[in-house]
Amino acid sequence: MIFTDEMIQKLTEELSLQFFGRPFLHKAYINKRLRTTGGRYMLHSHNIEVNEKYIEAYGEEELTGILKHELCHYHLHLQGKGYKHGDEDFKMLLKKTGAPRHCQTLPGRRTQQRTVVHYECSSCGLKYKRYRRINTAKYVCGACRGILREMIK
Repeated sequence: MIFTDEMIQKLTEELSLQFFGRPFLHKAYINKRLRTTGGRYMLHSHNIEVNEKYIEAYGEEELTGILKHELCHYHLHLQGKGYKHGDEDFKMLLKKTGAPRHCQTLPGRRTQQRTVVHYECSSCGLKYKRYRRINTAKYVCGACRGILREMIK
């Protein structure tokens, strides 16, 4: 099913009344430029944007979850409560409304495996784990200033 901005707006208003008991008084629409997130709540304008790719990939059920998640941000922000992902108010409202904490990964998108590089100090034996290579000619052990060696795993 193809959703229009008007359909998104109407669905958002219905979900707001049904799950939050409060009206949604701003705009909800599709943003074709969103790439890495299912939707977002705009703090200054109070509008909600939805990623069209998630609707195409997963349909109305995922769209409903995304809108409920963004409505949690919306209503808590307007009430002056904790609206951020780590806030207790936000977590409780997500649970109460049945909104997902994260949206699904888009099909075809891979999660990148980060390579880990291990180093060991030749003097004190302290081990370091890094996600980026370091120049061992330039950097030394932070504990004893010994020479670092890259460990082969």
